Amino acid sequence: MFTGIVAAVGRIESISPLGNDANAGVRLRVAAGDLDLTDVGIGDSIAIQGACMTVVTLDAGHFDVDVSRESLDKTVGLDQPGRVNLEKALRLADRLGGHLVSGHVDGLGEVVRFAPVGESHELRIRAPRELGRYLAYKGSVVVNGVSLTVNSVSDEADGCVFSINLIPHTVEVTTLNELAPGKRVNLEIDLIARYVERMLSASDASADEAI
Repeated sequence: MFTGIVAAVGRIESISPLGNDANAGVRLRVAAGDLDLTDVGIGDSIAIQGACMTVVTLDAGHFDVDVSRESLDKTVGLDQPGRVNLEKALRLADRLGGHLVSGHVDGLGEVVRFAPVGESHELRIRAPRELGRYLAYKGSVVVNGVSLTVNSVSDEADGCVFSINLIPHTVEVTTLNELAPGKRVNLEIDLIARYVERMLSASDASADEAI
């Protein structure tokens, strides 16, 4: 589990294929930046751009993760060198500064607008229609591993557009400052919303069976 509070911005330095097959995954070599790796071991989880990955090798200032072809197909930002948001897995004694995040990307969104508004930035993202029902005013969403609060939601024919207000600190310390219209982003919906939907659908099914 994670909180969506980015601990450091690292960099994917190299990408190595794990096989010659077209379905083979890759191994990423990640420079950890300011992320403290002293309490990280082989097998631990680190979220990279919001996707939970397992550390397979580790040395001073760097770690490697293996990414399956399935993960590469369902995410963005893990298939080429560049800056990435990093967060170590949540410990039970840690403060929950963002919200409960699983590190499982639910879908890809597309940036519609990213522009300064006063001292902040407005970020608008078009989400797939199937994720729109999980987005709510003042609810939580994860964008490229960053826990954010939804300011508005608008359902459209080709999806759902939601807006976020980014304070200067968030823009400064994450990779969100590299966004621009047309860029795709990793999205994870609120974990609680999943369970609410499941409970409601299970209740409806039980009621139908009772009739």
